[in-house]
Amino acid sequence: MSNDDQYGGAGGYGEVGGTGQTRTRLPDSPADPYGPTRRTPRASRSLITVVGVVVLLIAAIAFANSAPDTPSDPASDKPPTDSSTAATGTNPVTDKTAGIPKGYAHDEQGAQSAAANFAVALGSDGMFSTARRGAIVQAVYVPDVAAARQSDLDRVYTDAEFLARIGLDAAGKSPKGLTFISRTNPVGTKVEKYSADAASVSVWHSTLFGLAGEGSKNPVTESWYTNTFELRWINGDWRIADFSQKDGPAPVGQDQRAATAEEMAAAVSQFGGLTYAR
Repeated sequence: MSNDDQYGGAGGYGEVGGTGQTRTRLPDSPADPYGPTRRTPRASRSLITVVGVVVLLIAAIAFANSAPDTPSDPASDKPPTDSSTAATGTNPVTDKTAGIPKGYAHDEQGAQSAAANFAVALGSDGMFSTARRGAIVQAVYVPDVAAARQSDLDRVYTDAEFLARIGLDAAGKSPKGLTFISRTNPVGTKVEKYSADAASVSVWHSTLFGLAGEGSKNPVTESWYTNTFELRWINGDWRIADFSQKDGPAPVGQDQRAATAEEMAAAVSQFGGLTYAR
């Protein structure tokens, strides 16, 4: 896979730590969410009349053929229950290895907590350090996948052209006076599939990526993605077997003053990361 595929070309930042099966990029300048909408052509009055008669006829036949005691199907647009989105308050992990949380519960909550923390680890600036990258890969992937993934990631993160494009030197270091920022911030998780030894969990998150400081040609920007992790229960813990990534959903940005380079660099250095729990 090419580095352009990983990071969406010269201006993109895409999937890192993944399979290379997806191509992601920073979203283009959004269209005006409050701009004029496209007008749909007005149907003729006679067509509307015909459609209305057909709909009424079908409804009448269905009503006549239904038994009086047939229960109606529940509405499909009901909002989620509180328990499906509310935090549980349960401690997500019992231990850490090289700063990577481990020891998740063997249930859906544990799988969601694992996926959120794996997203943070794979989207961190630690992936740009050879030693740190190795520790992250070994901590989050299943053993039979880790070796191959390590080789793929090493090729990406040591590619001089790629590093230069995002403003780093050949060793993955930022220029003097600039602070490199790569941080993933989970907003929520959702179980797609679950069994005793496997789970598919989606993580909706925002990312901060770029160089903070005076004269930066790659200022810190925010993007939104959804990662779907295929997890396996192995050796008493959840690990990644595979994952994919897609853009969004991205909210409409509020009209706020952008932080200065100094403010952004200070915020990242002063506000530490979190261990995420369902």
